[in-house]
Amino acid sequence: MTYARNKALGGYGERVAADHLVAQGMVILARNWTCRYGEIDLVARDGSTLVVCEVKTRTSETHGSPFEAVSAVKAARLRRLASHWLEVHDLHPPAVRIDVVSVRLPRRGAPVVERVTGVA
Repeated sequence: MTYARNKALGGYGERVAADHLVAQGMVILARNWTCRYGEIDLVARDGSTLVVCEVKTRTSETHGSPFEAVSAVKAARLRRLASHWLEVHDLHPPAVRIDVVSVRLPRRGAPVVERVTGVA
């Protein structure tokens, strides 16, 4: 798969994930926020909880499930990114959570979205 196709696929998956979270009552605060530590795909508010979301989009599970792609190293990076985002925005929510949103794109039909909450 080419870099451009991967970027397009990831961007589409992030839009699908954001729409899903909004439909669940969450408010999107930021998309593709970057800093020296990396990138946060989505930052959202779920009630009073700040949620950092890692979005994984797949057309197949040939290379494992989207959830398997979030290793301990990636989870640690997401915690560091969440802390930095809060510092930069001078926010102090009562709770912070890291979720992984999986977007699977079958050959036919609508995307399948799943979310695992509190992964790190």
